[in-house]
Amino acid sequence: MTRPRIGITTSDHKSRIAWFFDWLAVWRHGGRPLRLSPSRPVPEALDGLIIGGGDDIEAHLYGGEMQLDVRVDPQRDELELALLARFIPRDCPVLGICRGAQMINVYLGGTLDGDIYTTHQGLKRRRTVLPRKTVDIVGGSQLHRILGVSWCRINSLHHQAVQRAGQGIEIVARDREGLVQGIESARHDFLIGVQWHPEWLIFNRPQQRLIRALVEAARRHQQAWQAQT
Repeated sequence: MTRPRIGITTSDHKSRIAWFFDWLAVWRHGGRPLRLSPSRPVPEALDGLIIGGGDDIEAHLYGGEMQLDVRVDPQRDELELALLARFIPRDCPVLGICRGAQMINVYLGGTLDGDIYTTHQGLKRRRTVLPRKTVDIVGGSQLHRILGVSWCRINSLHHQAVQRAGQGIEIVARDREGLVQGIESARHDFLIGVQWHPEWLIFNRPQQRLIRALVEAARRHQQAWQAQT
């Protein structure tokens, strides 16, 4: 059995170090990571998809207000929306990381909080790849079953967050300040988004279970596709 192909979306300018962590997270659990960006050709078929972290999502895509002091990547927005439109209907396993969780929500008609520090007064600013924030997981959710914990410590690199959930989306994790940190779809076998970056937490067992679960779901998807051909 060949390694399942896991597409990982990035910007065209992502650093080699950041991509290495993406690559390692998938490879160590048996997947074949493929970098997807606006300037790269997209494979016709994938066994799994990770919508990765990065710049802000354009505000007009979710009915928000444009902010002048943030970086956006319209070409990447377009790429990721097209990928979700192509692969979600095929029931391809999808994991959204940080920006990726937000993009899944936007694709399904949800909205975002454009700047959590503006809308939540007194919110402590945290920007770190280290696990310094606590998140509570909804019991019985798919995310809860995968992580195997009811709460966990996570990193935080975002200033946008899911606000109103999209169609079929359930909010399954929040931090202790009430911000949405995890979403999933009950309508799909594997469509999960987390606001943190599990790929940076390489020694954290619950976070590695999440990456492993995606790869295993992609392997099942690969086997099902091969059985049909």
